[in-house]
Order: sequence, then C-alpha cells, then structure tokens
Amino acid sequence: MIDATRTLGSLPPAQAAELERAGPVWGSDINGFRDLVVRAYTPLVAAAPKDGISVARDLPYGDSPRQVLDIFQPSDAHEADVVVFVHGGAFIRGAKSFNGHIYDNVSYWFARHGLVAVNMEYRLAAEAPFPGGAEDVAAAVRWLAGHVGEFGGNPRRLFLIGHSAGGTHVATYCFDPRHGFRPDRGVRGAVLISARLQADVLPGNPNAKAVEAYFGSDTSRYEIDSPMAHAAESDLPVMVAIAQYENPYLDLYGLEFCRRLAQARGYVPRFMQLTRHNHTSIVAHFDSGEELLGREILDFFHGIG
Repeated sequence: MIDATRTLGSLPPAQAAELERAGPVWGSDINGFRDLVVRAYTPLVAAAPKDGISVARDLPYGDSPRQVLDIFQPSDAHEADVVVFVHGGAFIRGAKSFNGHIYDNVSYWFARHGLVAVNMEYRLAAEAPFPGGAEDVAAAVRWLAGHVGEFGGNPRRLFLIGHSAGGTHVATYCFDPRHGFRPDRGVRGAVLISARLQADVLPGNPNAKAVEAYFGSDTSRYEIDSPMAHAAESDLPVMVAIAQYENPYLDLYGLEFCRRLAQARGYVPRFMQLTRHNHTSIVAHFDSGEELLGREILDFFHGIG
C-alpha cells in the first residue's frame, strides 16, 4: 500500500533505494540521473486514473510553434482555481510533455483535485533569450485571462508553478519590473520549485553553457537580470520548494530568495524541502501516489483569499 505522505513512498523499495544512492552525487551526471527518475516514475503516472478529465492539446497563445499550451479540465469544473505549470529544461530543451506522461502528471494531479490545470510550453534560448521565457509566461497568462473561463476556470484565480528554468521564467514575470512585467490581476500566487533564481556560470554548474545561452555571455549582467535581485519588487504570495538533492547551487538560491523575501516583507514565505527527492523527482512524482508536496501546494492556494 502506498504511503501518500512518505517521500519516494510510491516507488518500489529497490527503485527508491536506487534514487537515494544517486542523490548525493546527483550533480555529477544530472542528465543520466534524470533519465533514471523518468524511467522509475513513468509507469506509475501512466497508470494513474484519468477518468473525468478532458484535455485540450496545443492551444496557441502566440505565433511561435512552441507558444502552445494544454488545458486539463475536470468534468465538473465551474469557476475553478487555475494552475499553470511551466516546465524546466535548462533554457535550451524541454517540452510540456516530456514523454507523453512526465509533466502531464502534474496537471492530471491538480485536475483530479478540482483545479483547471494548464501545461504551457515556451520558446527556448536560441529563439528567445532573456527575458523571452518571462514574455511567454506573460503571453500565456493574457490568453488564459480571456479564454480559461471556456474551460470552467476562474480567470480571477490563476496560480503559477515554475520548475527549474520554468521557475526562472515565472519569477522574472512576477518580480522583475524592468520589462513591463506586472502579474495580471488574476494571478494570485506563485510556486517556485527547484528554480534557478540566480544566473551563474560557476565551475560546479553543469548547466553553465545553457545559462549563458539564455542570459548571454556578459556575466556582469547576471546579477541584475536574475530574479534574485528583484525579490523585494512584488508582494505576490510565493511558495518556494527545493529537493534535498538539487542541481548544484539551486537549493542555496532558493533559500537565499526566501531570505530576501522575508527581509522585504517581514515574514518568512511558505517554504518546503522535499527530503529524499532530487531535482527531477520533485515534479516527476506527482500523480504517482505520493502527495506530500501537492497537498502543501493546495493548502498554499486555498489560503490565499
């Protein structure tokens, strides 16, 4: 029987042990370990029930082939809260449906809990360098503000979730005012999961070339162009989540972002470290039977009036 409150609890013990062994050395082979996680969770999320949820695929919110989104609609949705998931991929790769199951799993889980869930794709660094990803989040939100009501969603209660590079784009959209970004009035909160909140090309960063591809080669701009520099620019409710085993530095950046939010606001924002999990499993586990992080996010949403 699955223990929904136990991290890695939905995996068979041998696979859970394999992921735990990979954790302390995660940064040495993030692509290889990512594939290990995907292989472990895909059968579980593929088998999860999907009855009562209709999916509208590849709805365009812009002119680029990558400016498309999927909407997961519960059959009884009416004025439901809306959650928008922005996937990762180190700015240079990634898709809203990694293999037909991973990332869909996030939206299916939220839809099964009564939300209208949106899985958006965005332009990559080669087509749209900084701040292109945040521009796409803004464009998707504008589209949803005018259309999500057709799918039973409430455009006045939109919540954004960004993972990894997707977290960068969500945070830039929500916090960096220099490019005309101000969250749509319907955006009520954001969740930043394992987000890159500081650009760097440090020797220990296995995605340094990808960071450069998006933020550019002028490293003197990294500080001001990173979401970290703008933590005090918005009072939007924010939750930050990190894995115990992160891509190098991302856990530290998440903690520092929380510190800056607390310094600006006078209180500590909602924060969670998911023990035993890694940079990929922190989202790959959704709809596998484990619900600790998902329930915490739902509680965060429900607490926002």
